[in-house]
This record gives sequence, C-alpha cells and structure tokens, in this order.
Amino acid sequence: MPQRKASDIKFRKDTTHVFSIKAPLINKDEVVCLLGDSDDLGKWNTETPVLLKFDGEQWVAALQLSNVQFPIAYKYGVYDRAQGQFKSFEAGGNRICFEPAAPGERALLQDGFIRTKDDQWRGSGIAIPVFSLRSKEGLGVGEFSDLKLLADWAVKTGLKLIQILPINDTTATNTWVDSYPYAAISAFALHPVYINLDAIEGKKSKELKDTIKTRRKQLNELAHIDYEAVMQCKMATLKELYKEHGAVCRESSDYKAFFETNQQWLKPYAAFCYLRDKFSSPNPQEWETNSVYEEAKINLFFDANSEAQEQVNFYCYIQYQLHLQLSDAVAYAHKKGLVMKGDIPIGVYRYGADAWVAPELYKMDVQAGAPPDDFAVKGQNWGFPTYNWTRMQEDGFAWWKERFRQMSYYFDAFRIDHILGFFRIWSIPVNAVQGIMGSFDPCIPVQVNEFGERGIWFDYERFCLPYITDNILRELFREKADHVKAHFLQKQGPQQYVLRPAFDTQKKVETHFKGLADSESILLRDGLFDLISNVILFEQEGTGKTAFHFRIALDQTSSFRYLPPQAKEKIWALYVDYFYRRQNDFWKKNH
Repeated sequence: MPQRKASDIKFRKDTTHVFSIKAPLINKDEVVCLLGDSDDLGKWNTETPVLLKFDGEQWVAALQLSNVQFPIAYKYGVYDRAQGQFKSFEAGGNRICFEPAAPGERALLQDGFIRTKDDQWRGSGIAIPVFSLRSKEGLGVGEFSDLKLLADWAVKTGLKLIQILPINDTTATNTWVDSYPYAAISAFALHPVYINLDAIEGKKSKELKDTIKTRRKQLNELAHIDYEAVMQCKMATLKELYKEHGAVCRESSDYKAFFETNQQWLKPYAAFCYLRDKFSSPNPQEWETNSVYEEAKINLFFDANSEAQEQVNFYCYIQYQLHLQLSDAVAYAHKKGLVMKGDIPIGVYRYGADAWVAPELYKMDVQAGAPPDDFAVKGQNWGFPTYNWTRMQEDGFAWWKERFRQMSYYFDAFRIDHILGFFRIWSIPVNAVQGIMGSFDPCIPVQVNEFGERGIWFDYERFCLPYITDNILRELFREKADHVKAHFLQKQGPQQYVLRPAFDTQKKVETHFKGLADSESILLRDGLFDLISNVILFEQEGTGKTAFHFRIALDQTSSFRYLPPQAKEKIWALYVDYFYRRQNDFWKKNH
C-alpha cells in the first residue's frame, strides 16, 4: 500500500472527531475499519464499516458526529480490501467516547494499537551463553555440540525455546579481552571457541588424540573458563587438522556450496584474520599493506600463487566446520520440538572485518554507548562506531538484510540487542572515555539564540569548557590539588584553570595513566575525567559555536552548581525542554 503523508489526508471542515490507531501487523491487502453503536458508525453492521486511511504512521478516520448521542461505543476491525469484506473485530471490549467535540474544535482520539487476538505461539524457555554449557566432552568451554544436551534437558523440563547469547567471532587481540561476546569482528562469522574438535571429520593421529585428551582433562578441571588457554589449544589443533584434511575438505561438494553461498562475507573475513595475524593487530591502520579494503586485491589472496592462500583457506575451513556443527545442533533441537533463538548485537567492533570492508557504513569518529543510570553513573561507552543510516539507506540496508539472512540459517527467531539503536543511539566523541560525555543521535540541538530569548547571557567558555577553580580542585583531589595544578593544569585568569593540551581529553588522560593501577593514579585519572566532563554544553561539531547539546545529569556538575541562581533557573528550564520535550516530539515524527 502506498504510504501517505498526514497532510495528504484532507479533513472535511465539519469534522468533529478524528479517530487514529496503529496496526503494524495487518497484512498487505487489509485495512483498519471502524464500527460502533451510532448511525454514523454503521450500527455495528459489518457490511458497511468506516474504512480508515493510512497516513504513513497510523490509520485515521475523520467523522462528523455532531448529531450523535454521547457516550458512544465503538471498536476497530480488519477489512479485506481485496475480497471486499469484513474479516474480524479487534480483541477485547468496546471502546468508549464520552464527550462531543467542543464548539469550533475537533476531538482527537489516539487509541494506541489495535488489539490483536491472542492466538500467538507461547512457551517458556531459557536464555544462556553457549560458553557456559560445559560438558565432559567439551574442551574447557561450552560448545555447539553441547546444545544437544541442553535440548534434552529442555524437553525433560517442559521448556519450548532455547535462546543463546551472540556467537560471532570476537577474536581481535588473541587475549582474554576477546571473550566479550558483543564485540564481533564479523557480523557473520562464528566463533572458533565453540567448535568441538572430536566432531571434525577426518582421522586423527594417536599423538593428536592424546594431546586433546590431556588438554581436555586439564581445562575441564578448572573452576573457571580459561579463555586464552582454550583458544590456543583449539587453534593449534585446528591447524594440525587442516594440514591433514583441509585439502580433501575443500574439494567436497558441500564445502564448495558453503563457500559459494557465503563468499561475500567469508573471503573478506578470512583475509582480515590473515592480516590481523600477520601484523599482530586488528587495526587496519597499523598494517603495512591492505589498510584500505580493495576487493580485487583480496581476491588475489585465494590464488594458488599467493603466500596468503593457505591461511585464508584455513579460516574458511574453520567457518565451514562451525557451520556444520551449529546446523547439526539446531536440527537436533528442532527434532525435539524446540524453537531456537539467536542474539544480534547492535554494534560491530571498531577494528573488525565489517568496518574494514565498508567504513562508509559507520560513523567512525564517534562511539556507541548508553547514558548514565543507577548501575553506571558515568554512563556506558561500548567503543563501537555508530551506524551511518543515511548511507545504509542508499542500498536498501543491504548489510542488515544480509545479516538477518545469515542468522536465519540457524535460528527461528532472534533478539536484537539494544533495538532502540535503530531509532536513536547514545553517541560519544571518539576522544572521550566515559559515556557521560555523549548525546543522543539523532537529536535537536539547542541554538545559540535560544539563550538570549530566555534572558541568558551566552558565555561560550563558561558553558562549554571545563569549569575548574581552586574550590573544585579541593573537592575532587583534596591534598593532591596542588599536584594536579602543577602537572595537569595551567592558569587562566586570576581564579580559574584550564587543562594543559596534553591532558585536555579523556582519551589523552587514559593514555597517560595506562598500566598504572595504584590507588593514587586511579584517583588522579578519575578526577581528571570528572574535570573534563564538568561542562554545561557540548558544542555540535561543524556548527561554528551556534548549536549545542546539554551534558546529561547537568544538575550533578559543580559547573552548574556554581552558576548564579537566576541563570541556573533559566538554564535548567532549557535543559528540561531539551531532554523531555523537543526530542520526544522529534523522534515520534521521524521514526
């Protein structure tokens, strides 16, 4: 159905009541209809319902009800436009409109969502990370094959669904840091940590079997997962298995079909892993070659004469084996009557294959995170780039469609982590560490003229630069205040200070204190973080000091606390408007 804009729907001058409802789940040839107990609402006659029009966001009906006796009872329904007949009423009781419209005005009835009948599948389930499914047959960590044991348990306990945490490859640094499951270096590749070595086809030498047996006993006896040891063992064994059976595997029809189907992401991923290993860094800017992705050059890696061929084929081989094992586990669960649900992280790793291949799809100069709450008073900084939705829209969001398609190979349903990120994201400058330094994107900024309109003298340095005085330094650093002045600050006027250029961003401060874990260093570092965030406004980049975003939790800053009472009151009123009024209307209209 072609979408209309709200302005395309013309209301008659004598319209007294506008009914509106959202119905996102109705089918293509269906429209929302309205029936009620008055003549103008059809007297509940399903042969003559009032058909609503779609304005691009909701279904709308404009009616003249000046001769109706109030209150009136009404209900929405679904009408099949193709068949020309009424299909069904919405679930639940009648809706009631109690009042006529005031003279010269229209009554607007925003009825939320149409009430669909509760005939959906339902069942209880379990959400669990695969790495926690440790069994005797695993190698110190839960593996895809252990999903079968979980399926057996789920059937015995009457569960209907298994949901697992993200299972994408996160191998960036080859350290325990990579164990965080939401920092995928590929939105498509599976993580080698979940592979079961015994399940890989091909005869294994006695020496290799003994090595696996010994390491299994050692790793399984550990009280906690040793991520680095597990990965080192599995990758070393996989290399041995690939030497023995890789060539035969690559010639099989199943492998060729897998490679052909997935080569769009598989080849760049394998090349990324090869270059990451070769240059000991996941950051393409630190590579001596191929820092900028070029498909033609990457395709050469797979040629017989390339020194990279064996390595890139090795990573493709691993992905094929993982695909076989996950597919087998899912098929087993399906035979048991279970629904399998996956998990899609909202972000991708900054130094991963996806960002390397198509950096234009991401905003690499910012970081995604979350604003402060009771659990993270300084906010959260996930470090991922945010999405360039405008660029993604140009090809119909092809990357996202491919991502969903890949997940659908294994899962009947999936959860999208932080789904709100599709509509707005907490965006943090790349030179910041704490989430509290961020703002919503998209977001309507405060224009510089708004301050004058509210009787506020706009002082850029006072509002936008860290407010640092002797009193504030004593509050934050106590007996270390003089040390901070001497090493990190410089005088700005008789009573204020500014940060030295070497320490004027949180990233610079973090770098300075990197590797220092003593209490004094942590106190100084965190105190400097607080100084840098002690501002009232963040300037919107590229606006020439004309547009700004309020720092969230403004009332908790000493910069705000030290403002004159009158200025404080007026700025707070603008802050409330910024966070609680203009953005809600903006997001509603645009999303």
